Amino acid sequence: MSAYDKMMNDFTNKYRNVCVENNSIDSKLFEQYGVKRGLRDKNGKGVLSGITNISLIKATEEGEDGRVIPCDGQLYYRGYNIYDLTRGFREDRRYGFEEITFLLLFGELPNKTDLQEFRQVLAKNRRLPTNFVRDVIMKAPSKDVMNSLTKSVLTLSSYDDNATDNSLDNVLRQSLMLISVFPMLAVYGYHAYNHYECDESFYIHRPDDNLSAAENILRMLRPDKSYTETEAKVLDLALVLHMEHGGGNNSTFTTRVVTSAGSDTYSVIAAALSSLKGPKHGGANIKVVQMMQDLKEHVQDVTDEEQVRAYLRKLVRKQAFDKKGLIYGMGHAVYSISDPRARAFKEFVHLLAEEKHREQEFELYSMIERIAPEVIGEECAIYKGVSANVDFYSGFVYSMLGIPEELFTPIFAMARIVGWSAHRMEELINVDKIIRPAYKSIMVPKVYESLKDRSTKKIDTRQAKELKIPMKGDSC
Repeated sequence: MSAYDKMMNDFTNKYRNVCVENNSIDSKLFEQYGVKRGLRDKNGKGVLSGITNISLIKATEEGEDGRVIPCDGQLYYRGYNIYDLTRGFREDRRYGFEEITFLLLFGELPNKTDLQEFRQVLAKNRRLPTNFVRDVIMKAPSKDVMNSLTKSVLTLSSYDDNATDNSLDNVLRQSLMLISVFPMLAVYGYHAYNHYECDESFYIHRPDDNLSAAENILRMLRPDKSYTETEAKVLDLALVLHMEHGGGNNSTFTTRVVTSAGSDTYSVIAAALSSLKGPKHGGANIKVVQMMQDLKEHVQDVTDEEQVRAYLRKLVRKQAFDKKGLIYGMGHAVYSISDPRARAFKEFVHLLAEEKHREQEFELYSMIERIAPEVIGEECAIYKGVSANVDFYSGFVYSMLGIPEELFTPIFAMARIVGWSAHRMEELINVDKIIRPAYKSIMVPKVYESLKDRSTKKIDTRQAKELKIPMKGDSC
């Protein structure tokens, strides 16, 4: 350990408990002052903070007696049920990413001419500035591809003569460019890391203007540029299902907040990326895959329901995996009975599993989807039902596609930037007021003491009692 590292290690160890003690707030005060932690009430319903015409999430309905009753989850993009949208392009044997991107950005479905023109616009925007890959992406590569992606987005502003122009025309131009180049920034960022940090072969494939977004992602990722139609269609569906999910999800609300401050498009999208990368948001699918790997290592027979059930109980009791008390991929902030994205996805996950000869693993996922809510219900005092969310299956899909874990969350970002862009434009068009919620201060006034009069406070970390502050989500 270097002298610097030792100094910093000693200093942080000395003062961490002081930091915790002086920043801890009695949880009872939140209820006393009516504070909705996480901007959600005790039943999980979000605090109303805005109006949107971009999407609708429905998880409850009102009964005859006025009671709120959980129902099968429903998701609408611009008024269209997600099932109808995905069925439409699947039945026509088309890729849906470009069509649904047009819908979310402009509010209506494109006709054949509109769609052809829009595809050309996206294709011509799949270009990076000269030497950008060499000078930006290949310099200081990182295993954290989300950080690499964020760095690239911020650096792109240096190549834009109108980076800070927030007129609608300019923001739309910037949004279309970023939507188009996100796959390149992420995949090239991964290749740079894989070469320089993992000592693997390095290759950069240019996107093909005649291919869809999903096809180009697989083309750029794989050494031989090859993929099957099933692979590309399942990835395309995953992108569509991840595109948008209301204004209240963490990264989209971040988009709204930073937009309301008058910031530029590059800074707004970088902030959204920083929000999405958290394991409680876009990074959840990685945790699902890691959890499943841990299950296979600790369950002797993964086809035995009782053995699997026993492992799930250990998860909830904080006795297995990361000991957080969570079954990853189960439960959602809004949905209770079902997540429509997971339901729309499952059929195609099965098709891909058959193609990849991983049916037994699919059966394991299906078993857990069925019994995990029972285990959680038996072990936890929950305020609503739980069901599999879209992250439960997306990580499995990406693993079957040979996509490395480092790209799981960036693929989410490749899709969700469409929703971010739509919400940014809606905020710019309709609201000219900075988002500024209130916080209740419980600070106690103190009398200032000069430096010479302050008492010496000795902090002995060997005897200091470590404070345990329960965090929401750590337990049932």
